[in-house]
Amino acid sequence: MIMKRISWTALPVLLALAPASNAQSVGYEEALRAATSDQPQVRTSELRLDARREIADAADELPDPRLRAGIQNLPVSGPAAFELGRQLPTQIQVGIEQEIPNLAKRRARFGMADADIDLAAAQLRQTRYRVRVGAGMAWISLAYAQRALTVADDALAEIEGLVPLARSSVAAGSARPAESLEVRRAVLEVEDMRTRIEADREAAQAMLSRYTALPNATATGTIPSADLDPEGLRAMLQSNPELVVALAQVRQAEARSDLARSERRPDFGVNVSYGRRDPDFGDAISVMGSITLPIFADRRQNPRIAAAEAEAAAAQSARADRLRELEAQFETDLAAWRSAYRQWQRATDELLPLAESRVDLERASFAAGRAELLDVIDTIKTLAVLRVDILQREEATVEAAANLRLTYGEYGR
Repeated sequence: MIMKRISWTALPVLLALAPASNAQSVGYEEALRAATSDQPQVRTSELRLDARREIADAADELPDPRLRAGIQNLPVSGPAAFELGRQLPTQIQVGIEQEIPNLAKRRARFGMADADIDLAAAQLRQTRYRVRVGAGMAWISLAYAQRALTVADDALAEIEGLVPLARSSVAAGSARPAESLEVRRAVLEVEDMRTRIEADREAAQAMLSRYTALPNATATGTIPSADLDPEGLRAMLQSNPELVVALAQVRQAEARSDLARSERRPDFGVNVSYGRRDPDFGDAISVMGSITLPIFADRRQNPRIAAAEAEAAAAQSARADRLRELEAQFETDLAAWRSAYRQWQRATDELLPLAESRVDLERASFAAGRAELLDVIDTIKTLAVLRVDILQREEATVEAAANLRLTYGEYGR
């Protein structure tokens, strides 16, 4: 019976430890590398870039030749109706026709393919930097959730260590019976805080797994610095992947304009055919050329050119707007970092020493018989809550700094 009780008591503990046994330790830089090396988003962008490069190889090739075959000048009335060998012009003809686009069009098509490659490459770079940001934020959240759990566990152990003292005080009559209930309430409050932190840790693990494919990961190693170089990051804004994509879109739109303008130039064609006739007349060979006549440009080519040029101007305007948006977002993120940093430092330098001093004073007063045990427990609980709050402030500062570095400075790595 005793063994059965032990086994049932140990079961929740074993279930709680089971995921941890399969956990994989991962450092910050390792998580960033894993996000770009084993990520479906990145692989998708890489395949799209490969596809654009394959297409570019055939961008300026001539169209496929056209095979022509048929009967030419076959009479359908009179004495020679439907007879192939009665008249001189009648022949069975087979020929090859080749269209030759003008040189400007072929160059424009090659430029269009090259612009598509640049855009796909820019989008690949953009995807890599985005998954790095996501993985970095998830790792930081996981690391601080683990630290907060340690704080909660320490506080819980310290308070639970005072429970026997509270019970003995009640038994001795030196404390009210209700005090033991207050001690239990303090334990439950810390346990509730720990449960919330566990949920945050599991959410961070799930998000990190989304970017690195590491289930139940454990954050290890050094946490990234909360300091940064604002001016250095500001100087790198022009190289941001978002702007690189916008610039590639401008080039793509300009390539479409070049292609539209090439339509005003004539295209050419060559036709070579062989005619099989009656032996009395002899076979014949025909060679002909053709040229398109863009003589109605105002109604055909010019509207398409105007539309393509408008699209190019719109792409330029979109890039300028994206730059302004990026600059404004950078200043907003920088202000958030400064605010988080100041709040974290204020809590660390001022609030934490006060709370620690209060715990020491209450313990000394309790030892001298001038304070209640509940006062000591309350200060321990308050200190634990404050330490978790300071960790959250530190996390906000580190996340803001890492986000600024990853978003505006480290995307080239």
